[in-house]
Amino acid sequence: MLSTWKRWRYASIDGGAFASKALTILKRTVTLCTAHAPSFILSYMSGFISVILTFSLCAILYNYDLCVKPAVPPETFNNAVNHKSSNYMTTQMKTTAAPTVTKQISLHYHVAYPLNYHFILDEPDKCNQWDPFLVLMVPVAPHQLEARNTIRSTWGAESSVQGKAVLTLFFVGLTGGSKAQQQLEEESRQHRDLVQSNFVDSYFNLTIKTMVIMDWLATRCPQASYAMKADSDIYLNLENLMNLLLAPNTPRENYMTGHLMIKQLVVRDKTSKWYVSEELYPKREYPTYVQGAGYVFSNDLPEKIVEISKEVMAFNIEDAYVGACLKRLGFAPSSPPDPSQFRLSMQQYKQKDFLSVISVIVGSPNQILRVWKDVKRPT
Repeated sequence: MLSTWKRWRYASIDGGAFASKALTILKRTVTLCTAHAPSFILSYMSGFISVILTFSLCAILYNYDLCVKPAVPPETFNNAVNHKSSNYMTTQMKTTAAPTVTKQISLHYHVAYPLNYHFILDEPDKCNQWDPFLVLMVPVAPHQLEARNTIRSTWGAESSVQGKAVLTLFFVGLTGGSKAQQQLEEESRQHRDLVQSNFVDSYFNLTIKTMVIMDWLATRCPQASYAMKADSDIYLNLENLMNLLLAPNTPRENYMTGHLMIKQLVVRDKTSKWYVSEELYPKREYPTYVQGAGYVFSNDLPEKIVEISKEVMAFNIEDAYVGACLKRLGFAPSSPPDPSQFRLSMQQYKQKDFLSVISVIVGSPNQILRVWKDVKRPT
């Protein structure tokens, strides 16, 4: 009997022969068991053997299926992720492609392209109404109402400097909540100086915000002569800025100036807020660019920067990215006649220093207000 079961076991290797031999063995077993059994036992054995035969046949067919069915390797985690990533990239390429672009562009090149986004709050006729010589573009977080109000009551309140019209606008992204959005819309109705686009407002997305600003200038305000990107934590001396812009040797085209950043190394420390991966920017150092807290440019540049951005891979250091776009356009930002007028900080407060600067980072709205009042007080 043992040899019989061994033969059955090894017969499973030969798929079709396995079923035939197994049935033969079962028949012989039934014959041996029933040949000398009393009649009353035969009826019980008949039912029992039928169950055994049915069960055995099912086992045979199942085993046979395992033997002849080709093996399929299980889907690994990487395969699943790659599959989903492939679908995501395909979907993103379809949904983010701008209608004005005729050639296929990488997703990385396309993420900061401003036509991927649209304005939720806008002031499209503002420049037609004001005809500004200079436009101050202030990127600010939606919740920073105090910062906006401080600027509205200090340097942002100066609508005419040396006979030239100046326009100040605030740029924000999505608020992240319906109540905050309602408050922002009410603020917009009150002041008519807010522009909002539908990107997530975060530090990592400052490049997107800057490109949206450039697009707004190119499409809504081409008549302005100059513009300035001015952060909400700076003190701005508009008299000194206007002196610079009205100087006869200040270029009217292809001009950008501010605090120059030269031969700045790319930060590869993943714990740093300024970290940029080699995938996004493979070079060791950035091209010359102007520090992002406050830089001035001729208003022919926004359209050129938006257009060239299709060819420059976006990364999350917005001021360096603008420098990369300028390099692709074939020129670099200019050093200001007096570099000390664009300051990153003041070691200590001295009124005379603030009388001579164009811009300096001071920090909080309260500090901006204190400096403004002191500089403007009668002497």
